[in-house]
Amino acid sequence: MVICFLIHTVCPVSALSASESRILYARVFGPETGADDCTPEQRRLMQKEKLHVVARQVRSAVALSREASGGLCVEAVLGEEAAALGEADSGVFSLGNAELFPDRSVVLWLGVQSLAFTLVCRPHENLLLAEGALRNIARHCFEELRLLGPGAEVLLKSDRVDALLHRLLPHGQLLFLNHRFAFALDKEIASYVSK
Repeated sequence: MVICFLIHTVCPVSALSASESRILYARVFGPETGADDCTPEQRRLMQKEKLHVVARQVRSAVALSREASGGLCVEAVLGEEAAALGEADSGVFSLGNAELFPDRSVVLWLGVQSLAFTLVCRPHENLLLAEGALRNIARHCFEELRLLGPGAEVLLKSDRVDALLHRLLPHGQLLFLNHRFAFALDKEIASYVSK
């Protein structure tokens, strides 16, 4: 099961310092965990901090990967979504036992230009299936929502990202997709987004 999904920045944004990452979209699957004696507001703040920790760790991993490969954070160009996704950095790392989540978890990330797409999964999940789902979600976000374009407001398109996740990660479950089912999902998503 997927614990959470994030879209966040990995390159400096004008309003942030060079070491900060801004979470543009976050979705947590499953029941809320944490101390029972906390108020809902305290639980929300603790969950928000956990997600910021994951985003910072992914930002560091993307920066290390790009530095090692000699890649740089380049400006987004509208219309080159497929090329950007093909050149994306990706990786995986493990979060220790109860470090941020109740059990050990695995973080998969995909760094596409100035954005990172992140899945936090249970350790027993099929990582190849999770990576395929992450790439599929990123592809749909770029093609349907035009996230690389100037003024691409992910914050204003959160309902569309929710709809994508509802179809591609229902209740946080990874789906095995054959060609026909994937084609039908693509058509369904395209018809929803065009509304």
